[in-house]
Amino acid sequence: MIEAQQKTNKILEIVLVVLMSFLVIDVLWQVFSRYLFSSPSSFTDELAGFLLIWVGVLGAAYVDGRKEHLAIDILLQRSSPDRRRRLQFLIDMLISLFALLVMVLGGSVLVYTRFFLDVKSAALQLPLGYVYIVLPLSGLIIIYYETVHILQLIKSK
Repeated sequence: MIEAQQKTNKILEIVLVVLMSFLVIDVLWQVFSRYLFSSPSSFTDELAGFLLIWVGVLGAAYVDGRKEHLAIDILLQRSSPDRRRRLQFLIDMLISLFALLVMVLGGSVLVYTRFFLDVKSAALQLPLGYVYIVLPLSGLIIIYYETVHILQLIKSK
């Protein structure tokens, strides 16, 4: 279980580094073309927005897997070990439920409707379903991580 989680972390790290690299290159090209050629590229602004969506949403899944999200955990810290475990179980279940309902189901409906209605981006003419597919994908990754966290809680009991 831990090995699979570590492999997933590594894959997400690589994907995020590649996406972030493309984002930096894209923004640098935008600045370069705007100030040196006085003619900004027409696609770079839109591409930067799409890459930012992917980096943000996949990054959220990544930090969830590493348990590094910002949290107000004063209640957990002041609880007894047994109560802390129950609270953590509840928190992990609520995160899973959110990921399932909002990200996986809601994101899937969004992706489906974008493809079904053939909605394309203005500058790149990219079907927006490809942009939004990161929502259900990240939701599934979060559910996977939360399942691992819950199993670790049960095992540590």
